Amino acid sequence: MDIKQLNYFLAIIEEGSITKAAERLHIAQPPLSHQLKLLEEELEIKLIERTTKKLQITGAGELLQYRAEQILQLVETTINELKNYNKEFLGVLSVGTVPSSGGILLPELLYSFHEKYPSLNFQIREGDTYRILDMLTKGIIDIGIVRTPFNSEIFESISLPYDPMMAITKNNLYLQGENEFISVTNLINTPLIIDRRFELMIVSSCKKAGFKPRILCECDDVRSIISWAETGMGVGIVPKPATGLISNPNIICREINELSLETRTTLLWLKDRHLSYIAKEFLNVFGAVI
Repeated sequence: MDIKQLNYFLAIIEEGSITKAAERLHIAQPPLSHQLKLLEEELEIKLIERTTKKLQITGAGELLQYRAEQILQLVETTINELKNYNKEFLGVLSVGTVPSSGGILLPELLYSFHEKYPSLNFQIREGDTYRILDMLTKGIIDIGIVRTPFNSEIFESISLPYDPMMAITKNNLYLQGENEFISVTNLINTPLIIDRRFELMIVSSCKKAGFKPRILCECDDVRSIISWAETGMGVGIVPKPATGLISNPNIICREINELSLETRTTLLWLKDRHLSYIAKEFLNVFGAVI
């Protein structure tokens, strides 16, 4: 199995057809089919089921697709790092971020960095905290921007101050009154829409206040929580900076006045991993912000 075969395999999956993939790769169809056959023979497993109507990726094929995308991205990142090893003002900075932080903090950071290094290019990847940590450990990204809590044993980090959690809902369906702050007890018997990473934190705070929360939905993306809250089905619980992603004027926000319901944005990188000059400079810019 080599890089060329992985590129061929991904092209077939993305195009859904060997013929279309061959056209995209500017090669004939028979050699492409032969490369796929050689790959399956080497791995001793079926990657794609061929029928007269369409191609169907197998479970093993889905696993290879996931790994192939990671491998090719790592190869591209490595090539860029080596090409620009001695070029301090050129290269690519690869950053992974959770939406709740990236959508608010990252544009400002990248603008400042771009002003200092206008020839620099950026690769931004979004995902939940688990995905960002996974990409960091695999070397796909240089730096991650996530929200606490997370397992910090293998990472170095710089953190911003703590942010409170906010309750958001459509109009005043569940949160009555005009108070800017609410207590955890205001959430009794209220259907909640939460990020599953914060489930333990939320359940513990509610239990401390003497009740069991009614969790309607668990999500992995703050934007999904906002969308659910916009329907009026319940109250979303999000970090305060995430409210900057809300554009619906019918959504109201109340800060939950509870210290145990706080989180913070953290920039992190893998311990004992070589950091490029570009990545080190980005850390300096981030440190200057806080």
